[in-house]
Amino acid sequence: MTPLSENLRGILLPATTPFNPDSSLDKQSLASNLSQWNKTGISGYAMLGSTGERMHLDEREFVAVVEQARFVVPGNMAFIVGAGQQSTRVTINEINTAANIGADAVLVITPFFYRTAITQQTLIDYYTAVADGSSVPVLLYSMPALTGVKIEPETIARLAVHQNIIGAKDSSNDIAGFRKTVELCPPDFALMTGNGTVLLDALKAGATGGILAVGCAVPEVCVEVLRTFRANEVERAEGLQTKLTPFAAAVTTKYGIGGLKAALDMRGYVGGAVRAPLSGPSDEARAEIKELLTEASAELETIPTTHIDA
Repeated sequence: MTPLSENLRGILLPATTPFNPDSSLDKQSLASNLSQWNKTGISGYAMLGSTGERMHLDEREFVAVVEQARFVVPGNMAFIVGAGQQSTRVTINEINTAANIGADAVLVITPFFYRTAITQQTLIDYYTAVADGSSVPVLLYSMPALTGVKIEPETIARLAVHQNIIGAKDSSNDIAGFRKTVELCPPDFALMTGNGTVLLDALKAGATGGILAVGCAVPEVCVEVLRTFRANEVERAEGLQTKLTPFAAAVTTKYGIGGLKAALDMRGYVGGAVRAPLSGPSDEARAEIKELLTEASAELETIPTTHIDA
């Protein structure tokens, strides 16, 4: 059994949630995607984060997705579940539901609805209470582009001393802030980037690994960026990142989850539709995504299979 701390030094996928044409859950396709991803060299998953459309699922569906994924994800891979509602109490309940199904840890988004009231001290109080009430380890999740709330480096450092808070995912592209967080936190605290456009820069700044939406479409490329960085193959790592960055921007910031799901369909996974009110990309956008995917995927032919299957 690979320790969770070791898996947090790799590439994890924030898996998408497939839907049938009638918008119901497509659990069979979820299982199929996971089975394919298991073979790509990644070290685990973060289920039902923003990429997994958690906000579009009811509680029954939340349980169904976690149960299906737990059945398919092998025990030697990290199995993290996204959590986080607007109240501390409901967040703890959600966490313990995930833990009872078999989550190794939870990735907890900041509360954001009453944004003006969410100070850094509020975040410290919130995450401390959540970690105290959680039966599994907690990772902080800072996603200011969606929530409008950022966990500052000093706040992460204060929370890092809690014995049940083991890491953080930073989905911003603030490399200076990321570097400061690394400097302030203990060396065994897992600091992971959630932004594929700056994967290599984050690794240079001290990231232990990444939880990357773009990795759902090109997991092998993300794994190879990490491997070449650690092997000090600088030119190779930079070349890979150059191809990865525009594609990552297209399937996250520019075209969102709909764009990512379109790319998954192009790669032979099951992407499918997003749930309303989100919508899929236009034909023009799909053409752009396909072109960028082709450029990023061209690097797959140069990746030794021994690295992918390791």
